[in-house]
Amino acid sequence: MIDLRTLSRRGFLNMGALGAASMMLPAGVTRPALAAAPLAPVKEEEAVVAFSHVGPISDEGWTWAHHQGVLAVQEAYPKLKKVLEVENVPYSADATRTFRQFVSEGASVVFDTSSKGDFLYEVVKRSPEVAFLECDGHTVEGNLGWYYIAHWYPTYVLGVAAGHLSKSGRLGYVASFPVPSVFCSTNAFLMGARSVNPKATLQTIVINSWFDPQAAAQAGTALIDNGCDFLFGIMDEAAYLQVAEKRGVWAAMWNTDIRRYGPSAYVSSIIIDFRKFYVDQVGKRLAGTWAPGEFILPLGGGVDRDAWGEKVPKEVAAAADAVRDKILGGWSPFAGEIKDASGAVRLAAGQTMSEKDLYDWDWSIEGISGLNA
Repeated sequence: MIDLRTLSRRGFLNMGALGAASMMLPAGVTRPALAAAPLAPVKEEEAVVAFSHVGPISDEGWTWAHHQGVLAVQEAYPKLKKVLEVENVPYSADATRTFRQFVSEGASVVFDTSSKGDFLYEVVKRSPEVAFLECDGHTVEGNLGWYYIAHWYPTYVLGVAAGHLSKSGRLGYVASFPVPSVFCSTNAFLMGARSVNPKATLQTIVINSWFDPQAAAQAGTALIDNGCDFLFGIMDEAAYLQVAEKRGVWAAMWNTDIRRYGPSAYVSSIIIDFRKFYVDQVGKRLAGTWAPGEFILPLGGGVDRDAWGEKVPKEVAAAADAVRDKILGGWSPFAGEIKDASGAVRLAAGQTMSEKDLYDWDWSIEGISGLNA
């Protein structure tokens, strides 16, 4: 049985309704808040800022990245009355108790860094004086907004690099769960690779965890044994990078720069950075200008590729970065024709996927095996 606590990290068990107000705009553009009066200003020395995390801040992954945002808030607003931070909050009634505790301690703004859905919404409705922001959420209300990252763009860029670096054209992916963030990641990665090598394929192994070094290492080993010479994944640890280092294949990672675990194998990583966003949102809350909205942090402004690994040829880095520049200029690689794994056309020629399509992607494109909805 899959542990529901582990499923919450990317928010895909969010039980709130996805209404018309939560349709997504292009990356880097925020939707204006719903017609609601901004919450009253709060003096810095009287303000309490709270963060709920799904994992430990020492994970060098998703939670570590959010913790850097907490540190940035503390630096930007040194007079805050209190900064609350709770690690390892499960997807259960314990989450509701954590949010209630934040409110009872006088929270002015609460950040749920891994969507807890209805376990959060129950508290939101009872605490109209508190600002809530849910990472990877779907619901916007009078005192609740959400935010996420457009990770699909740097992932496509890493796929371009993989297409150049892979000799076999057989790519491997260590997947957590069959959820939209993973479907989008695998699809974007293979699409980038196929822009270089149209015959490239991607084999995935789902390990049902965001953090399981043993399972990730086993999956990485199995993928290499099956002929994959480039590994990618969406883990909060470095296990498959270490396997790639030992086996002499390439690897790209997620969340942070962890190249020290495999300096020769390391190609790059999806780097997430919430620091500016958190500082800005707290500033608006203090000033009395905060109102709920929807925010997708764009390529170059909250999510990006890491610096290239030391072994990546300069010409490969340049080719991938040329694509990155095109995306920054407004070009989207997610245009039809796109077929699913069964060969059926899901996006017709001439059409381009919207940000909402990418955010909610729940099917595999042609060329991907091992990942089923």
